[in-house]
Amino acid sequence: MTGPIDRDEALLLLRENLGNENLIRHCLATEAVMRTLARDRGEDQDLWGLTGLLHDLDYERTADSHDRHGLVAGEMLEGRLPEEYLRAIKAHNGENNGVERISDLEHLLAAGESITGLIVAVALVYPEQKLEPVRSGSVTKRMRMTAFARSVPRETIMECEKAGYDLDVFVRLSLDAMKGIAGEIGL
Repeated sequence: MTGPIDRDEALLLLRENLGNENLIRHCLATEAVMRTLARDRGEDQDLWGLTGLLHDLDYERTADSHDRHGLVAGEMLEGRLPEEYLRAIKAHNGENNGVERISDLEHLLAAGESITGLIVAVALVYPEQKLEPVRSGSVTKRMRMTAFARSVPRETIMECEKAGYDLDVFVRLSLDAMKGIAGEIGL
């Protein structure tokens, strides 16, 4: 495959490479967050969305070598996305693979994919286990509770500030994005 990838191809590629439905839902949530951030910033919503959708394309393939996660996805998508978007996919796992996050896109992909985990964890403590009753203040409050959703990297979420977002605004935009696709992600 060569040439730009469209969303239908991206979804097909994602489903061919990921068997875990929760991981696919995470990718869909990240896509929604990235599209919302792109719209807010006047960036290309399709490219930002595809970057979010495909960021974990290699996750199952690199499960035993986390230092390759992101790098393999970049190789798999070579020629399908512009270089700056491939670099963002590689850099979202920079803590493990050595690709330093520099651009706003890179910081926001890392923060955006991390905030989805916290938002899902908050939704799951509600009796309905749905996104609808969740308020951004509840997410922000639980962000400060380090024992809650312990595996969610708070410092990565805070990278939203490196791209010019106040945490409260970032959480609100992310939550609204996920609420917009709640049915698709089972919440």
